[in-house]
Amino acid sequence: MDHITTDQNIPVRVRGLTKAFGANQVLRGVDLTVAKGEVVVIMGPSGSGKTTFIRSLNLLETPDGGTVEVCGIAIDGAQAASSRHERRKVAQIRQKTAMVFQSFNLFPHMTALGNVIEGLVSVRGMARGPARERGRALLDRVGLLAKEDAYPARLSGGQKQRVAIARALAMEPEVIFFDEPTSALDPELRDEVLKIMRELANDGMTMLVVTHETRFARDAADRIVFMEGGVVVEDAPPDVFFGPQASERSKQFLGQLHD
Repeated sequence: MDHITTDQNIPVRVRGLTKAFGANQVLRGVDLTVAKGEVVVIMGPSGSGKTTFIRSLNLLETPDGGTVEVCGIAIDGAQAASSRHERRKVAQIRQKTAMVFQSFNLFPHMTALGNVIEGLVSVRGMARGPARERGRALLDRVGLLAKEDAYPARLSGGQKQRVAIARALAMEPEVIFFDEPTSALDPELRDEVLKIMRELANDGMTMLVVTHETRFARDAADRIVFMEGGVVVEDAPPDVFFGPQASERSKQFLGQLHD
């Protein structure tokens, strides 16, 4: 199978990724390689292409050009939507990855436990009994077992996001993508979500995180990727990115954040 890489220690590899919405060129040739177990935080000003980039990694946005290789499955961006063979590979990528969204995206008519096990039952075909057992264990992991029968409307924003993380973990992903997972939360609710994310990082989960949470980036990231104008302008470990050696543009950006 020519689209399967032999290097399983590189679960994410992107080359020359481009994407435009009409006349707006959002991504202008992004290159990025992420090693297994790495936590990569993607930062940058509004409109820099961060969300479009991370959504392109599991093809929620279809690239115009370049290549995306995730979990050993390579996609030609220009062919992703038009070729049946490429669309089949998109489905394979989505089975090996998970996405945690800014707006939670929980099913409002399902309980917390129902949301966590839905993919196991409907996608993986797991029997409901074992699925419930796994779902309850994951809710316990994120500190929400007592809320297993609660519907999303009865949960706080931080609780909803922890349910969303448990739902992502249920599918046993090789990589988790986070798109500004705390930006919709009040400050007092951020920490409960960031605590779970730090634990995942400590457990060796490969994670790509779009966020402005500088404390999380300092504590948990292996690398900070700074994007602006649709390209990567800096890729550095936290001690460099947040230190005196950082580029002047990065220092200017960080000076505008309040964390």
